[in-house]
Amino acid sequence: MLDLDVIDDPARAAVVLDPVKRRILAELSEPASAASLAGRVGLTRQKVNYHLRALEEHELVVPAGERRWGGLTERLMVASAASFVVSPAALGSLGADPERNPDRLSASYLIALAARIVREVGALWNEARRQEKRLATLSLDSVIRFRSPTERAAFTRELTETVAALAARYHDDNAPGGRSHRLVVAAYPAPEPAKA
Repeated sequence: MLDLDVIDDPARAAVVLDPVKRRILAELSEPASAASLAGRVGLTRQKVNYHLRALEEHELVVPAGERRWGGLTERLMVASAASFVVSPAALGSLGADPERNPDRLSASYLIALAARIVREVGALWNEARRQEKRLATLSLDSVIRFRSPTERAAFTRELTETVAALAARYHDDNAPGGRSHRLVVAAYPAPEPAKA
């Protein structure tokens, strides 16, 4: 089972977003049969089998063995991944794209930028998995509590200057065999932690 699967195919996205199929998929973190799922999701075994076939057809579940029960042999299925992300690529030209938003300080630009990351890294990761290779990435994630808007502005200015200087030092348009990497730095108000 993958830890995460990025869905970029519209038909596959439609299947995983279907409420009944999504509920069945959520129950399949461990192998289960249609009969054992039926009671948990409140459907008949036949209905569960119908949904399992659609999930299997779109590679959202995979066979996980068989079990004899009474005079029957039951197929056990399990989710193909622990979690899923639907890529904006599944929306085609409707998917968010930062190139269509000139306001680089807006929330919509940041969301479109995040969507591009999911689209691009998802496609690269899917291809790397097909080739049984690793995908080299770097992620930084931090929360900074500023004392004032003035300090936030000063931090933003210093971070921008530092990143620009560092990028200029290492960037080489003419490096033979070099590979371009996209660098994204984003800041937004951190959500308040959920209260217990």
